[in-house]
Amino acid sequence: MNISKNFQRFSICLVLLSMVMVGCNKNFITEFNPANRTTDNFYNTPGGYLNLVNSCYPLLRDLTQRKKLTHNGSDIFSENGSYGIFYNLPNQIGTPKDVYDIRFNSTDGELQSYWDQLYREINRCNAAISREKAVVGGDAAVIANLVGQAKFLRALSYFWAVQQWGDIPMPLTESLTGSLEAKKSTAKEVYTQILKDLDEAIAVLPVTPSERGRASKGAAQFLQAKVYLTRGWNFNNSLGGSDADFTKSLALSDALIASNLYPMEKNWNTLFPIHNKNVNLETATLASSVVPANASKEVIFAVQYENPAFYKGDLNFDAATGIQGNNIHSQMGGGPSGIAQVSGAAAPYSVMKNVHMVTWAAYRLFDPKLDARYEGTYNSVSYATTSAAISLKNNTYSSSTVLNFVKGDTTAVIRAWDNPILSVTERGLNVAGGTKKYHVTNHDEMEGYAPINATTGVTDNMFWGKPMIWKFFQPGLPTSDGWGTWNEPLFRSAELYLMAAEAIVKGATGAKLGTADVYYNIVLDRALASNSGKAPARAAKADDARDLHTNVVSYRATPATISIDMILDESAREFLGESFRWNDLKRTQTLISRGTKYNPWTKYGLGGTPQIKAMHYLRPIPQGMIDVSNPKIEQNPGY
Repeated sequence: MNISKNFQRFSICLVLLSMVMVGCNKNFITEFNPANRTTDNFYNTPGGYLNLVNSCYPLLRDLTQRKKLTHNGSDIFSENGSYGIFYNLPNQIGTPKDVYDIRFNSTDGELQSYWDQLYREINRCNAAISREKAVVGGDAAVIANLVGQAKFLRALSYFWAVQQWGDIPMPLTESLTGSLEAKKSTAKEVYTQILKDLDEAIAVLPVTPSERGRASKGAAQFLQAKVYLTRGWNFNNSLGGSDADFTKSLALSDALIASNLYPMEKNWNTLFPIHNKNVNLETATLASSVVPANASKEVIFAVQYENPAFYKGDLNFDAATGIQGNNIHSQMGGGPSGIAQVSGAAAPYSVMKNVHMVTWAAYRLFDPKLDARYEGTYNSVSYATTSAAISLKNNTYSSSTVLNFVKGDTTAVIRAWDNPILSVTERGLNVAGGTKKYHVTNHDEMEGYAPINATTGVTDNMFWGKPMIWKFFQPGLPTSDGWGTWNEPLFRSAELYLMAAEAIVKGATGAKLGTADVYYNIVLDRALASNSGKAPARAAKADDARDLHTNVVSYRATPATISIDMILDESAREFLGESFRWNDLKRTQTLISRGTKYNPWTKYGLGGTPQIKAMHYLRPIPQGMIDVSNPKIEQNPGY
């Protein structure tokens, strides 16, 4: 069912949806048709009301799968590969969300979809909150818990919306008519309401929810800590924030850490699906690969996918099965070398699309040798999954060589930025003087036509352009859609330490564990594993793939070095592809400084002139909303 592009049809659809689409059995996100019951008599029963609250959860899948607005256009994600800029090719034009030129405006379809889905979710939550008093019978504590869940989800939705658009409409009751009135509330008012909802949710939510995936007291406290942290920055003096908010955020983070309800995993890789980097040696199944990750106590709140038969979403699901799975693996950039690969439904590497491409900085901020997250995040070796014979006679470097591959052979390797090729003998046989049976790509040759300058039009049928983003890979994924059963974390306790560090840098007082660097280094040392306590090195010029690999800087924090940029670097390493990176840069007001430094498209802009401006800290109100509102809803400045 597609969400309407206007507010009137949106309201009507929500009413109809609540009447016919939501239901409940043993699993809280299952949906069914309640047959001849009406909303008024069905949702007034304890079972019907439970069903109504349950209907607020499935849309989290659709909202979190709209990553173009929360990942791309940041410092570590773009929508296109940037080889054209890197090789100085003429007439380069990036996507609007990376370039921030006039093409990114109110007509953008992604903006409209995100807006519609957020308000669809808000209206569901409003329906649940508004109907609480009409429920007849049932346990009062159970009903209060359900209301708390709805308030948590409404707060989360408004938090996502206000970060994107600033001043927004803020309906707090169920929409039952086709009203076109859409009066804006100020961002300050929205933050006040978010915190009120969370206070009320915290008061009634259980410490341990009855089922995995439901909101808990800890999830509401985590969200409140992040809301206070964000409000403390007080973007454009518009949020009603103050320095006291940083201290409140720190106190909440400290309390959750001290509770020990959400201990960090000893091994960072436990948080993600089990997978062998050589897919030919994989022993885990689709089901077994996610068991440890989905049971991790570090995860405070996650979008649920573990049992697709019971977690059906509203949009983007398989029409044949009605199942919507996690698509995060298929959306991240990358894929194996095209040499000797099984294709079609049986392909072991499954589907990998280039919707979210990492920038060079996303590699160069890591120490590939000491930091376990580099190997956990990327797969830089491609293996043959079938037999093939590859002739080199038509290559730019032509030879009579025919390379024969069998299943399991290495077909390509991409060297880490700190491990460059030092001798031509380390190259593949597809390069003059090379000795390796597989292609070897240097870090500064990724996405191009290495090892010869791109403008020469090299033909190299062995070339492999970039590592695969591997942290989300799940073996046994159906190639037809690439959707998995890993429960995608929205909150995990490692972020509590980085939020605390950020709050302290911004002046928060009363820290329980020490100075900001102490919190930061706890996260870092988990990633260093057996190298805990050492000083890992990142590229000093993370934005420049041609800079010498010996030009490095430590990213172990000290009281003298800890800074917001350092914390953002660590967040990029720890949460690459997980956190809403654009929101992080918006909160810390580093979107322009880090975007123009690390995102090649944002830096290049149009013809080498950056287009990003202060106005881009807010998104344009979607045109569909403007067209149907009366009086017209005011557009954000500059659009």
